Amino acid sequence: TVSASLELLREQWIRAKYERQEFIYPEKQEPYSAGYREGFLWKRGRDNGQFLSRKFVLTEREGALKYFNRNDAKEPKAVMKIEHLNATFQPAKIGHPHGLQVTYLKDNSTRNIFIYHEDGKEIVDWFNALRAARFHYLQVAFPGASDADLVPKLSRNYLKEGYMEKTGPKQTEGFRKRWFTMDDRRLMYFKDPLDAFARGEVFIGSKESGYTVLHGFPPSTQGHHWPHGITIVTPDRKFLFACETESDQREWVAAFQKAVDRPMLPQEYAVEAHFKHKP
Repeated sequence: TVSASLELLREQWIRAKYERQEFIYPEKQEPYSAGYREGFLWKRGRDNGQFLSRKFVLTEREGALKYFNRNDAKEPKAVMKIEHLNATFQPAKIGHPHGLQVTYLKDNSTRNIFIYHEDGKEIVDWFNALRAARFHYLQVAFPGASDADLVPKLSRNYLKEGYMEKTGPKQTEGFRKRWFTMDDRRLMYFKDPLDAFARGEVFIGSKESGYTVLHGFPPSTQGHHWPHGITIVTPDRKFLFACETESDQREWVAAFQKAVDRPMLPQEYAVEAHFKHKP
């Protein structure tokens, strides 16, 4: 994902410099920070998987990215708050070189939309406009923070994605193969990589708060098809996962351990509390 993102951004930087000569003629530069952008993007349908043209509107005044199912629709189909928005290039997953995955929170659960545009410049302009909107939001939310502190928070790539097997809380219903995405401290699992909604989420806190990552399964674990186990111990329960290969296991453990070793931020305690109260 990271290399694909860099390749697309690098290509558009070169085109901006040499083809469009934006560096020589500032008036040709895209006003990413204008605070408003609208246009049509191809969006993947949640149920049928077809990509359909949808009107998108980014408005900093309302602090949101919206999209409409019809050109003449008065009300948007979805309103995505800039506060919780993330955008990351996902060409392999989406099946298009300019594919962008936009993630947002709805009722404190993660939602995905998958979009693309035939024109690389257009999708990079949208990506930069979303980052600019996030930057302006963060400047207001954290008035004392320096630009250098805010830039890493504009957008983020996932720590790791891939298939694992999981079992339920009683660990008696067998293991099922699921697609997992590690986004900061949220480990989300989906039936399919292009699902709009996560089937579930696991919060991974810090070791100071009672979280541990272990290689392998507890004794007498049964029902897994893949041999390489991982156990995440939380204050409430154990989560068991199975990886197909040892290298997968090693990479997942490293991603989990990174989260566990990092002290929790004040706002992350609120997120943890929400997870504990989920049914």
